[in-house]
Amino acid sequence: MSSARALRLPGSVAEVKASPPGPKIGAFFDLDGTLVAGFTGVILTQEQFRRREMGIGDLVGMIQAGLNHQLGRLEFEDLITSASKVMRGRSITDMDEVGERLFRTKIESRIYPEMRELVRAHLDRGHTVCLSSSALTIQVEPVARFLGIPNTLTNRFELDDDGVLTGGIVRPILWGPGKANAVQKFAAERGIDLKDSYFYADGNEDVALMYLVGNPRPTNPEGKMAAVARQRGWPILKFTSRGGPGLTGTIKALAGVGAAVPIAAGAVGWGLLTRSRRRGVNFFTGNWGQLLLAASGVQLNVLGRENLTAQRPAVFIFNHRNNFDPVITSALVKDNYTGVGKKELESDPIAGTLGKLMDAVFIDRDDTESAVAALKQVEDLTRKGLSIVIAPEGTRLDTTTVGPFKKGPFRLAMAAGIPIVPVVIRNAEAIGSRDSTLMNPGTVDVAVFPPISVQDWTVDDLGDRIAGIRQLYLDTLADWPVEELPSVQPYLLPAGEKPKKAAKKAARKAPAKKAAKKAPVKKVAAEKAPAEKVAAKKTAAKKAPKKAPVKKTGPVVAEADDTGQGQP
Repeated sequence: MSSARALRLPGSVAEVKASPPGPKIGAFFDLDGTLVAGFTGVILTQEQFRRREMGIGDLVGMIQAGLNHQLGRLEFEDLITSASKVMRGRSITDMDEVGERLFRTKIESRIYPEMRELVRAHLDRGHTVCLSSSALTIQVEPVARFLGIPNTLTNRFELDDDGVLTGGIVRPILWGPGKANAVQKFAAERGIDLKDSYFYADGNEDVALMYLVGNPRPTNPEGKMAAVARQRGWPILKFTSRGGPGLTGTIKALAGVGAAVPIAAGAVGWGLLTRSRRRGVNFFTGNWGQLLLAASGVQLNVLGRENLTAQRPAVFIFNHRNNFDPVITSALVKDNYTGVGKKELESDPIAGTLGKLMDAVFIDRDDTESAVAALKQVEDLTRKGLSIVIAPEGTRLDTTTVGPFKKGPFRLAMAAGIPIVPVVIRNAEAIGSRDSTLMNPGTVDVAVFPPISVQDWTVDDLGDRIAGIRQLYLDTLADWPVEELPSVQPYLLPAGEKPKKAAKKAARKAPAKKAAKKAPVKKVAAEKAPAEKVAAKKTAAKKAPKKAPVKKTGPVVAEADDTGQGQP
């Protein structure tokens, strides 16, 4: 049992998972500052100006209106109407496309992973989940679809009969009391008990709505909301995983990247001094990744650290979320490793240079003959004592689950006769989205399992073997270990064999069979043997249905495809 699940802290996923199920409990989420870091309205305005869909006069007017609203000189209704007037004359279809494009390019990466997990937890409990925001539909609906939120309460453009924006907003406008009224009406129509419901929001205008629910959850609050939350003892949720590391964080991160130069110089010097190029490379790989993580404020909470050096060389496999989990894995492996990359990276000034320094292999996936020769080169490197760090999913996945595993890394381990070491990374998305280039501070949990031998693996059972390893990742992420790692043995058996736990249950039933053998009817020894054989056959026949197959559900580092080739 994980510590979070045991504590069930207010505002945690564990709390939601332990809450009563059913649609009579509502979970209401604000958008800006709550689900998404920053303000989508500002992002929309910037994008419109950048694409010349807004003139300089309109931009100045929007900025002035925003400042006046912040200073209390302009009501929100006037602010949102001013924004709508800028888009007057455009079709709603065009605006929906603008919203989708904005979400894909600017907003998706700003969604807090912690809030994403909370939304999923409420949905899993069968709660009525609603995204209630004062933003416009083009800002709200793409986020709701992405998170799987079925209900939205949001401001809408006023349209004419042809679906063209008139420049107005449909009344009543959702803001402050208007938004609270809309939520109460929504709840009444669906039989939702607000006293058992949840509300997540950051803005001062939502304080009134916090009073209406039994489980107020101020999220990243400031000003009045933060003051009221502290005064009333409401649990406050604060997230820093999105929105950029800020000026200080950026300077630290750049310092970490810049440290590559003196470390590389030191590596060259150490290599010359010891007359060993590999020792120089190890000096670099053993220091730069750790320094980069430390400079960015990233800490690693590692279980099974001893397994990193239990057996070398090995194929270290990790689940791939963003640009930083390869750095995390490399920082843990430290030395005597290399990777596999696509041919295009060879000409990259950073990845190509580091890759060549580390003896990385660059594969042209369009040239089969060249790819096979390159993989032979990788095998030769493992025979020289080098480990391989590789992502079996083959690409970065914006998900908290695990994608399908490619066969390449496992075939490579079989060909080289070296073990697989599973490295399970729990929450790399907390320090950066899929395409982030700078890390946010945070703690990443990592579980390193013992080396898994592939000596008895065959091509015929490879699919089931890989499925077992993947299931280890799924189960570990679903129930994160706290003090010690679970046994990997149940995941290693090939298809057709009974797991150890099931075998123990069968052993408990053995006394009943012994009692049957003691029956006095069987007087002749010659008759006894056939009877025992028949019983054995029957027992095997009963067990057969239970024999189900295993459930399927920086440095250059490989992302595998089925041939062992890397992908970006």
